[in-house]
Amino acid sequence: MTDWTKGAQMVAEGSGRELLAAAGVLFPDERGRVLVVRLPYDRKHPVAVPGGGWDPEDGSPRRTALREIEEELGFTPRLGPLACLDWTLDDHRPPIAAHLYWADPLTPEQAAAFTPDRAEVGGWAWLTPEQASRALPPRLSRRVTACLRAPRSAGPLELEDGLPVGPAGDVPAPGPVPVYTGAAGLSELSAWWPSAAGGPAPDGPPLLERDAYIASRPRIRAKARTVFTDRAGRVLLVRQRPWDLPGGEVPYWTLPGGGIEADRELPRAAARREVREELGWSCEPGRLLALDWLPGRAADPTAVRNTALLVYLFDGGTVDEEQLASIVLPPEELVEWRLCEPAEARALLTPASWSRTAAALAARNRPGGPAELVGGYPAG
Repeated sequence: MTDWTKGAQMVAEGSGRELLAAAGVLFPDERGRVLVVRLPYDRKHPVAVPGGGWDPEDGSPRRTALREIEEELGFTPRLGPLACLDWTLDDHRPPIAAHLYWADPLTPEQAAAFTPDRAEVGGWAWLTPEQASRALPPRLSRRVTACLRAPRSAGPLELEDGLPVGPAGDVPAPGPVPVYTGAAGLSELSAWWPSAAGGPAPDGPPLLERDAYIASRPRIRAKARTVFTDRAGRVLLVRQRPWDLPGGEVPYWTLPGGGIEADRELPRAAARREVREELGWSCEPGRLLALDWLPGRAADPTAVRNTALLVYLFDGGTVDEEQLASIVLPPEELVEWRLCEPAEARALLTPASWSRTAAALAARNRPGGPAELVGGYPAG
């Protein structure tokens, strides 16, 4: 069985819950411009930021970003914080969770020392934010422009289809929609941008048909959970009806929430649905408090899952006694709920789940975007 037919089989078995993952890097220079590259294999949208698709051996999207830059441009960058996570839906391909990272500014000498893989990078240029907004394809343009316009202290930004989402006070105002120009005129700006478009490099690999390529890419899964507390600061946990996992472990206690139906809903919609299904409440998710990446077995042999998992943790706010009294649990899924002091929650949850919860609670008390976690612990 070929790689892409295996990928197609995985998609079928995923029942709409699987999505692609990717990571890119925003390289600023000393003049505030951003680095873009030419994709020799993409005639329709040849301008992009450096980066690429996640592989199962990557322990995190941060590692994906590092690997892609090493492969594409021939050097190891110094990554800064996560700039944004953008979840996009598309009728013609699976959804994508796209991560963008800031990197340290590059000097002209560092850029001149690039050793690009010509099958992956056919040229590069430094663009002002305005130039980049026009040259990049519309969805990527929205994603990059949102990161460039927002103060660093606001990140990581939560995006859906390239647009900031969340509570009104946390969402940067969108700018005007630029006219898409693609690669037009870039050869006049950069000595490293070819003047003529073309196909893949002569010694590059043959191109896969688009559908076959998408089918060949590995998938992840995602969950949306919500952190509710009472006035005393106790955390609301729910206990799942027991079910077997590899190794015989049963995750009894967890935060309310569950799997995102990746092919039909966005993370906030999933959080809203899960709270309604599990607690009987109709409420809007608050701030995104944390993003936790759980590697699969290819990156971590001790992992309980074959597939990597991305967990969104939203703020549910403070609940009162009347709201708690209205909880209606689905008996086929949950058997009880409990308000827990931090010490009790730590004892009931797995170490990674407690660390994830603690990071989300801490994020409530500071400005800015969500905490970036890997396996429940700060990424880095």
